[in-house]
Amino acid sequence: MGRMIHVGTCSWNDRSIASGGFYPPSVKSAEGRLRYYARVFDTVEIDATFYAIVSPENAFLWQKRTPAGFVFHAKAYGCLTGHAVDVRSVPSALRAHLSAEGGPSGRVLIRDEGMLRDLSRLFLESLSPLARAGKLGLIVFQFPPWFAFSAANRCRIVQRRALMEGHAVGVEFRHSSWLSPERAKDVLAFLRSEGITYVVCDEPQCGTQTAPFLPATTADVAYFRFHGRNAQAWLKKGAGTSARYDYLYSDEELASFVPALRDADASAKEVYAMFNNCHAGKAMINSRRLRDILRTQGLPVAEGFREEDGALWF
Repeated sequence: MGRMIHVGTCSWNDRSIASGGFYPPSVKSAEGRLRYYARVFDTVEIDATFYAIVSPENAFLWQKRTPAGFVFHAKAYGCLTGHAVDVRSVPSALRAHLSAEGGPSGRVLIRDEGMLRDLSRLFLESLSPLARAGKLGLIVFQFPPWFAFSAANRCRIVQRRALMEGHAVGVEFRHSSWLSPERAKDVLAFLRSEGITYVVCDEPQCGTQTAPFLPATTADVAYFRFHGRNAQAWLKKGAGTSARYDYLYSDEELASFVPALRDADASAKEVYAMFNNCHAGKAMINSRRLRDILRTQGLPVAEGFREEDGALWF
């Protein structure tokens, strides 16, 4: 039996969450929202780190505003997973070495391994206040839908893990070729041999550019990400990021995840169930409801932190 199943969301301060009814009307500041969130949940995923390298000052404030035992997971900076990034998000010391389509406000795809090493170092430095406080969990590498299975891409996964200097790493696939019936066993064995957490995803099924829900544990940490099932918007050109995750799981759908979470709890030291359907606070609704369902099944579920548990943070 694992120690605990932790349930949380993949953002806490998204604009649509702020307007979705999760936070009381009196909770309006970024500080207040994080403090309130930690009273309800004990873990969260940082979405902002995918779009830019955050300042260490921000990470320091995040750790200061949460109690001991709270865990932040961080999405890897987009350039490390083969996404084009806004050139303005690249630290100024490295920006002069880039060329971007569309001028200074364009996007750039960074392939130079030396620059990727430098960016990885800065990325880890930005999260160092969380790491020093024991609050940095998994670094999630969400590879893009066009990142198909190949020997070269397997090598890239190993290279990216090495750049994280020993921090726990998880990998999410969005191309079905990694998890096809004839290949999944070997891919999972590869991740297991490298000590990399396989991120189990539930998402709309839209052909090769989506991955099936295939539960498995490959490391001490088991990690689930629930994206919702809004197939209509998932691959729709021009659909906003928030709209793709506009989906509320039913109780029946949530209950269908219980066997996989139970199996993960039996084989991993820690299990995280993270909801990314953040539009209008739906992730918060589903997270709370999943906790209720897990409790009725007798599974160990982590709670948020009571005010008396966190005199220094509240």
